Amino acid sequence: MSDVIEHLKNLIRIPSVSSLSNRPIIDYALGVLREAQWQTRMITYKDSAGIEKVNLIAAPQSHDANDPATELAFVCHTDTVPYLPDWIKATDPYVSNGMLHGCGACDVKGFLACLLTVISETAPSKTARNLRVVLTADEEVGCVGMSHLIAGGLLHPRRVVVGEPTSLRPARAGKGYCLAEITVFGEEAHSALPEMGKSAIYRAARLVNGIEELALELAKERHAFFSPEFTTLNIGTIQGGTAKNIIPGRCCFQLEWRPIPSQPIDTVPTAVSRVAEKLRECDPTFLWNMNIARQQGGFETDANCELVRSMEALTRRKATSIPFGSEASLLANAAADEIVVFGPGNMQFAHSSRERVPLNELKEAIVILKSLIACG
Repeated sequence: MSDVIEHLKNLIRIPSVSSLSNRPIIDYALGVLREAQWQTRMITYKDSAGIEKVNLIAAPQSHDANDPATELAFVCHTDTVPYLPDWIKATDPYVSNGMLHGCGACDVKGFLACLLTVISETAPSKTARNLRVVLTADEEVGCVGMSHLIAGGLLHPRRVVVGEPTSLRPARAGKGYCLAEITVFGEEAHSALPEMGKSAIYRAARLVNGIEELALELAKERHAFFSPEFTTLNIGTIQGGTAKNIIPGRCCFQLEWRPIPSQPIDTVPTAVSRVAEKLRECDPTFLWNMNIARQQGGFETDANCELVRSMEALTRRKATSIPFGSEASLLANAAADEIVVFGPGNMQFAHSSRERVPLNELKEAIVILKSLIACG
């Protein structure tokens, strides 16, 4: 246990929010991989701010990390969400009551620490050859690193274990994640002369009301394997207007939705467009647009496939589903045949100053990962 705790503490001490380069995390992992005689390949790119980001593909000794085809891949992202300044111990990890606390402890540095521990403790001769470890950048801001790997044809695994906090339950299905920015237009005028303008905020409010009704309709389509069982919608931010005494000419809001796997990926945008068209029927001057920033469908691996059965046997836990988005969605739609999301910790503690991971789950995860790496 001392090795995994030390790895996890070291990883947490390295700030790795998505706005920073993830190279320090990659360099740390490289040290472990090279000492274990694994072959590595780094793929770099610049994000929209010009910051270097690094994806890493590693393969056991005498196997080609440049070959995209592999039997089994372990995927783990290397970035974390931002943390508030008042979380003074975000990068100063500590153990308390059987839990290791810190930013990224469960999402998802705990999984990475377990993976590095297993690799360092497994002799090259006992490691399956047709295996990859894939470390990605920018998962928290849209799975950007994984998108680069798939677009470049650099990864074609048959089976994949994606590291995410699932309390060690293998998740064989997950909702997708989609995000759009919707802009509603009006006409500015002095607020004392309302007949001279058209309020974009009033118009946006009517569209928001329509989207709320749409959410109730979508809740009627159920997928019993999930909780909640339906596609969820949320309007998380809204901005509009320029001053208190000006009729607003523009109002923008962000709409996110998490679709169940059985639902066509264009269901929500099509339905929102229908809502907007009904508003246009009542007001021919109603103007709006929708810019889809991210549109990733859900994934669902067959309950009887080899990987799911193996993970259920190793974990002694029945497969479940996850309500959050992950890199599994991209892999399911582009590369892999069988996908399971798995890892120590619980997502309900992630993305907050309450983030922590149970030490006993780290210990158990190591045993499970050792079996997978040895068997391939």
